Amino acid sequence: MLKVGVFGVGHLGKFHLNNWKEIEGVKLVGFFDPDNENARQVTNDYGLKRFMDEDKLMDACDIIDVVVPTDKHYEICTAAVRKGKHVFVEKPLTHTIQEAKNLVDMVREANIKMQVGHVERFNPAYLAVKDLGLNPMFIEVHRLAQFNPRGTEVSVILDLMIHDIDIVLSLVKSDVKNISASGVAVMTDTPDIANVRIEFNNGCVANLTSSRISMKKMRKIRLFQKDAYIGIDFLQKKTEIIKLKQPEDENVFSFDLETPNGIKTIAVSNPEIPQTNAIKAELESFVDAILNNKPTAVSEIDGLLAMEVAHQILAKINNANIPVK
Repeated sequence: MLKVGVFGVGHLGKFHLNNWKEIEGVKLVGFFDPDNENARQVTNDYGLKRFMDEDKLMDACDIIDVVVPTDKHYEICTAAVRKGKHVFVEKPLTHTIQEAKNLVDMVREANIKMQVGHVERFNPAYLAVKDLGLNPMFIEVHRLAQFNPRGTEVSVILDLMIHDIDIVLSLVKSDVKNISASGVAVMTDTPDIANVRIEFNNGCVANLTSSRISMKKMRKIRLFQKDAYIGIDFLQKKTEIIKLKQPEDENVFSFDLETPNGIKTIAVSNPEIPQTNAIKAELESFVDAILNNKPTAVSEIDGLLAMEVAHQILAKINNANIPVK
């Protein structure tokens, strides 16, 4: 039985608590949270012990689940790793690149498991297509959200866009060649809306737009490759594939299209979406990696790579916003 301690039981932390309770082979030991109101509510609702000493909670656990603000990640993660504890940490991995690099080195030396909470890797709409041999050459992403003060301790790049940066990096098996970006701070002191173009060495181009001041919500990614168009709606949990019809596509909707190269038959399909709770799935995958000594689904190195691209984007935006004298 793996013993779990949760650091941070705010909005997202409570989702983690609910899902840990349903996962076999683990036991919730307790939590640490300096917010007395959060702590009182969790103690009453979950009957879970509140630890006032961080070290004592870590000593009582095998797994430390870090769901605190980003600027606190490094402190808690390093303390847990030094104690030889397995760590699940919400995205982004840390507040700074140097902290992330230090943490990657520490995890390697400690020989423990660490997973970063890039939860969109477990979104049912993405799971429906991720194993279909995707090889996109153009990617378009929109992630729009209504303003919420929670999460604004970091820019929209590290708050929202980093989800899509991680997905894009997992899809494109090539190094980044060039990044161009623009962004504007509207409601906070850091960019609240941004548009980014990432060019890869293999010729793929990804165009990403993120906003946390939108009037409506949207979380969509469109993949264009030689033989197909794939649309993934992370919010509505829907996926669409449009491609030239193949012999195996006999049971899908299709239509003929006249092109300069003759009549082409186009197949349109909507893959079956698995009924998956993404947060529970990512936590279960972490437990599986520990119990069976497997690589974690989203490693600390994946978290670092996403952060490196995110910080390159921020640097581009900051340079672009320097007034010309």
